[in-house]
Amino acid sequence: MIERLTIQAIQLLKQLIETPSFSSEEEQTAQHIESWFKQQGIPFTRTHHNVWATNKYFDESKPTLLLNSHHDTVKPNNGYTKDPFTAIVEEGKLYGLGSNDAGGCLVSLLATFAYFYDKKELKYNLVIVASAEEESSGPNGLNSMLSVIPKIDVAIVGEPTLMNLAIAEKGLVVFDAVVKGTPSHAAHPNEDNAIYNTVPVLEWFKEYRFEKVSSVLGEVKMTVTQINAGKQHNAVPANVDLVVDVRVNDQYTNKEIAEILQKEAPCSLTPRSLRLNSSSIPQEHALVQAGLAIGRSTYGSPTLSDQAVLSCPSLKLGPGDSTRSHSADEFIHLQEIEEGIIIYIELLNKVL
Repeated sequence: MIERLTIQAIQLLKQLIETPSFSSEEEQTAQHIESWFKQQGIPFTRTHHNVWATNKYFDESKPTLLLNSHHDTVKPNNGYTKDPFTAIVEEGKLYGLGSNDAGGCLVSLLATFAYFYDKKELKYNLVIVASAEEESSGPNGLNSMLSVIPKIDVAIVGEPTLMNLAIAEKGLVVFDAVVKGTPSHAAHPNEDNAIYNTVPVLEWFKEYRFEKVSSVLGEVKMTVTQINAGKQHNAVPANVDLVVDVRVNDQYTNKEIAEILQKEAPCSLTPRSLRLNSSSIPQEHALVQAGLAIGRSTYGSPTLSDQAVLSCPSLKLGPGDSTRSHSADEFIHLQEIEEGIIIYIELLNKVL
């Protein structure tokens, strides 16, 4: 059964690669996932471009485990030498946009769900959501599903982790910052030039350190990622606009980060959103212990995923390598998918 599910999973991944599915444009990949559920004889529901299902013997008296990964992609960068929308297999690698992030994870979780779908006497209910809009943190992604699907007690979020256990994940707050000055003609003296005023502000962001350091996620990381000012060569602008990317560890809430920076930063700061908090699962949780028992290692992940919208304990786990995500000529090893399905099943066999 596992061999059949693996073959079908790889075939589905090839279809997903060859179907453009940028965030909020996942109509056709959702149809491919629907067809896969029909092929397995599993009833499903589609909400927006999210496709989801529950196990056959769902029992409301039991806790519920969510299996989730996404089928949207970023747009391909200019470095591609292969067609990002052609599923190419070379030397055991499957190339194509979304192959690694997170198509391999998604099809492996779908295969795992199908394996357990009709098994009786499970300790947990299973819900699987093939979600949309993960890459854009859009309004119609997994966050929109939490009021639709049954209440979730714990989750496995499929992202490329080399099938190791990401037991914590940094949150994200993006700030719009403004450094002010006095606008003037470039030919006249000006001791309050907003662009010059920005130099010590940039130095402050570079040197600032948050006090609390996580044993799993390390320090909060703050990076100025965009700067914009001025419209013409002979005019000093009134403001310099900055964008600041802050990756938050599990020692702070996003609200706390915003309060600290708005109090201490030498410029005005406005957070775009406070909803993408850090997430984690206790080391002693049964899922983590099961993973350790089968030889997987734990670590803290610096990258953001749909874990950020979950309020329950969640584990990030999946085939593929995060360093390949959003890269040119993205790929996943076929063997990684085969092993991923086996490890997912082995892990859940110890918990379910």
